[in-house]
Amino acid sequence: MPPKKIIIKKTKENVEQIHDRVSLTIQSCKEYVKTLPNTSVQMIYLDPPFNSDRNYTMSVDSDVGFGDKWDDASYEAFINDTITDLKRVLKPDGTLYFHISAACMLIPQMVLAKHFKVVAPIFWKKCRSKNNVKNKLGATIDVIFKCTFKEKAKFNLVLQEKDPTYLKNSFKNEDERGNYSLGHLVTENTKKGYMYEFQSNGFTFNPTSGWRISKPALEKLESENRLHFPKKIGGKLYKKIYLIENPGKPCTDLWDDIHSISQGSEGRKYPTAKPVKLLERLIEISTDKEDVVLDPMCGSGTTGSACVNLERKCLLNDANKEVVEIVKSRFQ
Repeated sequence: MPPKKIIIKKTKENVEQIHDRVSLTIQSCKEYVKTLPNTSVQMIYLDPPFNSDRNYTMSVDSDVGFGDKWDDASYEAFINDTITDLKRVLKPDGTLYFHISAACMLIPQMVLAKHFKVVAPIFWKKCRSKNNVKNKLGATIDVIFKCTFKEKAKFNLVLQEKDPTYLKNSFKNEDERGNYSLGHLVTENTKKGYMYEFQSNGFTFNPTSGWRISKPALEKLESENRLHFPKKIGGKLYKKIYLIENPGKPCTDLWDDIHSISQGSEGRKYPTAKPVKLLERLIEISTDKEDVVLDPMCGSGTTGSACVNLERKCLLNDANKEVVEIVKSRFQ
């Protein structure tokens, strides 16, 4: 049986423009999505109940929250129906992000694979440790499935800050431009690259597996003094990667640089609220300015805050009328 809701009551539709970029509707997800046109949103962030067998409230004496107790069959049906409704309003090059705990990811992953061509997990390490765990491994990972209808959906490259240990250990070399690390020019032994001989600075290089770049590209690096030569014959040639020219590393599928609200400075407005920085990264990856983002189970409205910060438009919806004042408080 589906879980018993703690606070949600049936109310008439309530649509409110709470910011010039953000609207909030109080309605069931299913009924709300019916009001939206086909292919009208660029991105959907879905943070549904997790099937965690728990009830979530702000505190022991608070009714604000929701129940999350299901049997597996009911939960699968709920997720399948929700995704069926939502994918209709998603643009062909759009992205649906599905947020779930790692412990409960199996059923959603199977359902999502039925609806989308690409279902790629992002692993969010939301906290560093679980000091109160004694008889099991501490749960520190949430999974955010990045779901698209095709391989080449809208995508923006986003940078993550480089790890301090990596910076210390990698950018050890220095010349007149500053500190630099070494970038590979020779192709891996399991592949075959550009085949040619290259002579420079008294060395002759002719790697058996070939080069990663063409000879003109390598000669350009030479003319710009961007080659790092070995100390002796037989060593490899590298390119210089300067610290001042690399503000960050291309974002990976492991996010360990954004911590949960409980371990950060951001105040919690809802039991399962996520940090604004997390939503900002998702939005930056899959949308451009003025694109429309939908959060059909919005809770405290974090997605709305992130959209305002990044100049996107946001449609918020939640079945719980108690969130209205919580969401409004973000924009006062």
